[in-house]
Amino acid sequence: MKIRNNRPTMDDVAEKAGVSQMTVSRVMNGKGYISEEVRGRVRAAAAEIGYVQNRLARGLRSEKTPLVAVVLPTLGNSVFNDVLSGITDALTQAGCRPVFGVTEYSEEKEDELVRDLLSWRPSGIVLTGLEHSDVTRAAIAAAGVRVAEIMDIDGTPISMAFGMSQIAAGHATAKHMLAQGHRRFAYAGSHSGRDLRAGKRLEGFRRTLREAGATLLSENISPNPSSMMEGRRMTAEILSRPDKPEAIYYSNDDLATGGIMHCLSNDVRMPEDIALAGFNGLPFLEALPVGLTTVETPRYEMGKQAGQFLSMPGPDLANDTGKAIDLGFNLIAGQTC
Repeated sequence: MKIRNNRPTMDDVAEKAGVSQMTVSRVMNGKGYISEEVRGRVRAAAAEIGYVQNRLARGLRSEKTPLVAVVLPTLGNSVFNDVLSGITDALTQAGCRPVFGVTEYSEEKEDELVRDLLSWRPSGIVLTGLEHSDVTRAAIAAAGVRVAEIMDIDGTPISMAFGMSQIAAGHATAKHMLAQGHRRFAYAGSHSGRDLRAGKRLEGFRRTLREAGATLLSENISPNPSSMMEGRRMTAEILSRPDKPEAIYYSNDDLATGGIMHCLSNDVRMPEDIALAGFNGLPFLEALPVGLTTVETPRYEMGKQAGQFLSMPGPDLANDTGKAIDLGFNLIAGQTC
């Protein structure tokens, strides 16, 4: 068979499979009854000649595509790998596909990414957190797409939010550490404080200490991305000061694990010499020789429910009143506190 151009078409698949172009269209779009024998023949023909369906062209005709835009703050932390897995699993089951971008916690990058992703006419968009610029909100309103915000419920969602109270997580950690008898604390964060969810946890933590009459000696915010090495460096710096805390609260488990590594390498006892607590409850913590006190978050479930919401049939909900789904969290009391 002679291919009429460099890019195989639906007509080429039909000719190769010995069926009509309409049959090929039905197989590719999953619509109408087609026998398994014919379906297999069409797919085999498409694979043999390298045909790939132009879903964008289909979307332009219908003003919709099977794409869902996903905007994440970073892929440098495995937290968002779990979230993306949940989103992808839900969308795949519904015949949709995610297309995503990373902001590195920059509002300007979020504005740019949202406008760019919306130009592909996705059927919905996933945003991280509840705080977005007027530019982003205006672009979403103009596009009229469904919006699912993830990770946070402390605020008013654009449409639907799937997450947990970050403020409550900070409060729960502070309450647990206070119950162990600690009164003098330090905080360690990263990304120059641009992680707004970490800021809300710190707010809940700080408020609880203040109400209990305890002291937050220092708030240490690194300009660098979160990592174990950064956590180790920050812990060494905090513990080298004359006014040493009794406990350190880290914005996430990566930094807290670095703190554990510093203590193990320098014969610093946990929690006798210093108590440590993190956030997220990441799976790799099970491999550590010391159990970290942390807050386990429903990362996969947040992504899954957001994906299910965006892929379900129904009208666009861009202008609906915001509603938040609280998926909760679980405080894990480890050996470090």
